[in-house]
Formats: sequence, C-alpha cells, structure tokens
Amino acid sequence: MRGIWTTDEIREAEGQVLVSLPPGTLMARAARAIATEAAGLLGFTYGARVLLLVGGGDNGADALWAGAELARRGVAVQAVAASDRIDSAGLAALQRAGGRLVELPAVRPPDLIIDGLVGIGATPPLRDRMLALVEYARDRRVLAVDLPSGIDPNTGAVPGPAIKAERTVTMGGYKLGLLVGAGRVQAGEISLIDLGLADHLGPGRLWQLEPADVVVPQPGPSDDKYTRGVVGVVAGSAQYPGAALLCTGAARLGGVGAVRYAGQAKDEVVRDYPEVLVTEDVAAAGPVQAWTVGPGLGSADDAVSELAAVLRAEVPVVIDADGLNLLAEHRELLEQRVEQAAPTVLTPHDREYERLFGAVGEDRVSAARRAAGESGATVLLKGYATVVAGPDGTGYVNPTGDPALATAGSGDVLAGLIGSLLAAGLEPGRAAATAAYLHGRAAGRARAGGPVVSGMLVAALRAVIAEHQR
Repeated sequence: MRGIWTTDEIREAEGQVLVSLPPGTLMARAARAIATEAAGLLGFTYGARVLLLVGGGDNGADALWAGAELARRGVAVQAVAASDRIDSAGLAALQRAGGRLVELPAVRPPDLIIDGLVGIGATPPLRDRMLALVEYARDRRVLAVDLPSGIDPNTGAVPGPAIKAERTVTMGGYKLGLLVGAGRVQAGEISLIDLGLADHLGPGRLWQLEPADVVVPQPGPSDDKYTRGVVGVVAGSAQYPGAALLCTGAARLGGVGAVRYAGQAKDEVVRDYPEVLVTEDVAAAGPVQAWTVGPGLGSADDAVSELAAVLRAEVPVVIDADGLNLLAEHRELLEQRVEQAAPTVLTPHDREYERLFGAVGEDRVSAARRAAGESGATVLLKGYATVVAGPDGTGYVNPTGDPALATAGSGDVLAGLIGSLLAAGLEPGRAAATAAYLHGRAAGRARAGGPVVSGMLVAALRAVIAEHQR
C-alpha cells in the first residue's frame, strides 16, 4: 500500500534524514530526479527550452539545481524569480551551466515549465508576485516540484489561482494534498522520488491501495455457498425498482456464495438474477453475514421499518442513499446502532453527508474522520477522490475515481459491492476501499465504449474483478 503523509510528518522525517547526511545531499538527489523527469517529458534534451519558475524556498532551490543539470545536457534554460531571496548557490550553478535569469517579458516560449514557486511550507492563496507566473503557465506543459503551487498541501484545496501540472515530482513521500480534492486534478501524474524517508515516516494512518492490494475473496476446495458468505440486500421500491437491480447485481460479484434479497422489487430481481434468493421481508431472509440497505428504498413508513429491522442485526451493515436520508430524519436509529457496536459502513455523497454531519468543507479527509468518530461507523465519503475513514482515524484515499461515476445508480452498485465484500470476510475499511477501487476501474473500462450508465458498471465489474482474483 502507498502511505500518504501530512506536511508535518514529511518535515519531521526529513529532519531525521538530514542530520545523517552531508549538507546538500537531499537537494542533489531531488535535482537529479527532477531533471530526469523533465527530460522524460520532453523526449529530448539538446535544443529543448525549459523555463524555471523560482520561489524563495527549497522548491525554488531544487528547480535551480535541476535547471543546472538540464543545461549541462544541452537544454536552453531560463529562470524567472518570484522572490528577492532565491537560492544563490543554485542560481550560480545554473549560470555556470549556461542558464540565464530573466524577466517574464523576455522569456522565450518554453517546451516545458518547471514549477518551483512554493512547496509544502506555504499555504495558498499565492502572493501577488506569483500570479503573473501562474497565468503564464496556463495551458502549457508543466512539471511541478513536490506539489503544484497554489494547492493546500494537507487538504488539496485550491482557494485561488494555481498551477495545473502535467506531472508532479514529489519528494520523500506522497502528500495528502496531491491525492484529494481539487489538488488531485491539478497534480496530474505523480512520480515519487525516494529520498530515504521511508524508515522515518512511522506506521501511517492513511493509505492508497495499489493493484496488488486489491483482492476479492475466492472459494476454496472445501467451500460451499454458505461458507463463502451470504449478503442480504434491502433496496428498491415500487417507484425505484432499478436500484434493487443495480445493488443486487453488484452484490453477486464480491466473493459471496449467495445473495438474499428482501425488498419490494422481488419480481424484477428474480427475473434478471434467478440465482438470487428472494424473501418477503428482512425477518424471513435467513442468516446473512452482512446487509446492504437503502438504495431506492424511498421514505415511506415501511422503508423506515425495513431500515430499523436491518440495523438490529449484529452483522455488518452498509447504509446508502435513502437509508442515509432516513437516518438523518430518525437519528435514534443511528444512535441505537452505535450503542450496539456492530460494524457499520455509511456511504454519503456531499449532500447526504451534510444532512447527517454538517458541512463537508475543503478538508475531505478530516470530514470523513469527523463523521466516523461521531457515528462509530466506517465512512466512505464519495467524490472524485473517494475517502474512507474508520472510527480510529485510519483510512484510505481511492486512486481510481472517474467522472463517469457521476451518473444515476452508480452509488447503488458501489453499496452492493461493499456489502458483498463484507459478507465474504473483509473488514469494513478494507471492504469499502476495495469496492471503491474496483468501482472506479469499472467506470474507466465502461467509459472506453462511450457514455456510461450504471448498468454497464455491473457488467464491467465482473471483468475488473477477474483481474484481482488470486
């Protein structure tokens, strides 16, 4: 798994490494890495033109030293200073290698811009002197040093003008602001340069799953349909039968041996999925290892009764969509679930979150953690970078978000898959993070064939899950 770190954690680790190395060692490593990434983006060096945007901190120094390395490889390097206190040694190295310090009006159109305006020590918005440089970089190819200037390094918020990078070279560890909120879009592709910090970063509390971490449980030789796990689904209504089909369709795929459906769309479910076990209500469903409840449930009295019946179960429960709206109106149900201390996963989008917990704000990780702490549940806060937080504050940031998921019924598919993974034996945080990862990849696969509707996600999930079976 990929660890994600705050600026304080990165700085503390850097401090521990710096005392054990000769002065300038980390900067030299960073400069070589930046120059190598720049050359890779350019595709050539001799005769290429690179512009450095140089601030007064360590990122500006890294950019100058990288520019000196590129100049020695035959690149025509110009630098524009955004501060009166740029690194003098780095500037001297750049000039010795043939690079030049210029004013913005004298800049020749570059093939690539290296953004070294500000680093993790600065919080946006940017100062006035930098705004003209940000505007100049708009719609040009940019390689950002550590993080694009103008992004909050701890939240990904972009409260003003900011650099949009094609690629970001980040040093020592992944910063949270590169992976959540608007920062994820601004950062482009991310390359991590190992500066030797890994042994000093501690155990970590926030992670991203990588492909090798995503595993859907598979049956063994001695398994039967019950030992693999059974998931129950309460979704859909006379008004929204499609939610039952989407949720149940995905629940079939997450490693379980059987799905029990207890809702108002029994005829539609058994018509499309004859393998699903349909029952009259939750009480008659028989044993399950997890429930998913809420998609398309509606708001009538019988929907409240169905939700309450599911929440009385001692097994893990995923609550989505109308289930969340009902919890906002009947908070006693959530309070009773908290007292019961049974595993629970809440899957709100921003508006559902606000009804339950108040404003999300710019810091999505803190919002998810706050909700998890208040509710005692694992909270999956949906978004382009979906965040999962457990009651203990540990969590995940999903790397596979796709704008194609902004379509009706997409969340129904995700909720069914989470419930299935829970019933198959994954713990709540890992089940939610795994489902979000697979859901995002399914959207990408479905989008390759044209516009995406949620029924395509169910079909695409099967192929994506096949790639994670072992």
